[in-house]
Amino acid sequence: MVLYRSVSLLSKLKNTRAVRQPNLANSVRWLQIQTSSDLDIRSHLKELIPEQQERLKKIKSEYGKVQLGNITVDMVLGGMRGMTGLLWETSLLDPDEGIRFRGLSIPECQKVLPAAKSGGEPLPEGLLWLLLTGKVPTKEQVDALSAELRSRATIPDHVYKAIDALPITAHPMTQFTTGVLALQVQSEFSKAYENGIHKSKYWEPTFEDSLSLIAQLPAVAAYVYRRMYKNGEIIPVDDSLDYGANFAHMLGFNSPDMQELMRLYVTIHSDHEGGNVSAHTGHLVASALSDPYLSFAAALNGLAGPLHGLANQEVLLWIKSVVDECGENISKDQLKDYVWKTLNSGKVVPGFGHGVLRKTDPRYMCQREFALKHLPDDPLFQLVSKLYDVVPPILTELGKVKNPWPNVDAHSGVLLNYYGLTEARYYTVLFGVSRAIGICSQLIWDRALGLPLERPKSVTMEWLENHCKKSA
Repeated sequence: MVLYRSVSLLSKLKNTRAVRQPNLANSVRWLQIQTSSDLDIRSHLKELIPEQQERLKKIKSEYGKVQLGNITVDMVLGGMRGMTGLLWETSLLDPDEGIRFRGLSIPECQKVLPAAKSGGEPLPEGLLWLLLTGKVPTKEQVDALSAELRSRATIPDHVYKAIDALPITAHPMTQFTTGVLALQVQSEFSKAYENGIHKSKYWEPTFEDSLSLIAQLPAVAAYVYRRMYKNGEIIPVDDSLDYGANFAHMLGFNSPDMQELMRLYVTIHSDHEGGNVSAHTGHLVASALSDPYLSFAAALNGLAGPLHGLANQEVLLWIKSVVDECGENISKDQLKDYVWKTLNSGKVVPGFGHGVLRKTDPRYMCQREFALKHLPDDPLFQLVSKLYDVVPPILTELGKVKNPWPNVDAHSGVLLNYYGLTEARYYTVLFGVSRAIGICSQLIWDRALGLPLERPKSVTMEWLENHCKKSA
């Protein structure tokens, strides 16, 4: 996490103040608020990178032998759950507080990041600036970054041809990942590496690839959607719109509220520290010096799993199954019976529980606040609200679930469905577009800091048995 001592004015706030945040060790973090007129994010990175390179060297030299904890057999057998083993600068997940982007919680991001309109949801471009630099940008800087992303958003024809080679019945994530892989032929990092670029400069073509990839993803994702569900009628980029609004526009949704929802959706799904499957996969593949396109395609394949990003699809399908069987006005007692029916059939209630969080996901709560503001009478939203009351006590009663509370996936599908994006199979693609902002931001820093090839040690069950017998 980048530390900054200097504090300047935030133009959106009338009073002069700094944003003060405690970190997990209860120390004080001062987050710098930008007032610089420099609108080029690359120039900011050029200034920041040498400072952070020196910071990493100092940590290695002074604290390299400090132990971070003990690894148990349960951790080895449990999917490395709880092991501290990755450096991930852009966000940090606390089991009780939830995600913080460069030290800022989601409500704080909603308050200080520039928005398209007064009191509106933060612009995803602003979060991208924050993740890359550790600084809250001005509206002018966000507008400049938005314009740069639009300038990079052109899609080569061969990408569409690669997607069109697939059956239209192929899962949207299969088509989306194919499009990302087809973009790889334009990789600046791949070309620079072949030409013998010095490793100290790796971050520069990585930056170019990452910004281009982030810029192009909404158009590729929208193409998949329009191909599958809208008879292939493609909607071009609108140069007057920001990143989130343009994504909604290319999908075919132009209501101001849907544009606001897409800004919120992309922002809150962008990053969730480095240990989740998609982020870890992207980091792992990139550690072999695979370029951002190859690395992010691998991340998408992890995101497509039902225990990760595909869960947002499963939630809405399950909620609709409740309505189909019991009707929209289901009572809480009826809902309890349906939940038990689901659990007794050997299935899980999708959208509840989390690998790290031990309280309600803040991403769920900000979506709930959006729903209370924009669609309080929607029957599916009211059903989601009932589930919030019904499911946690049942999961607690089972005694097998460490976190019975709803996560981000429990709410997103209902919001999208309300505004007309009803195709649940497509929802994970939206997640993928969003997650690129976090994964690519960290990948740039991976290259800048010279992080090494990831290669953990594995052991056999026989090794574990022998080791534990000797330790007894």
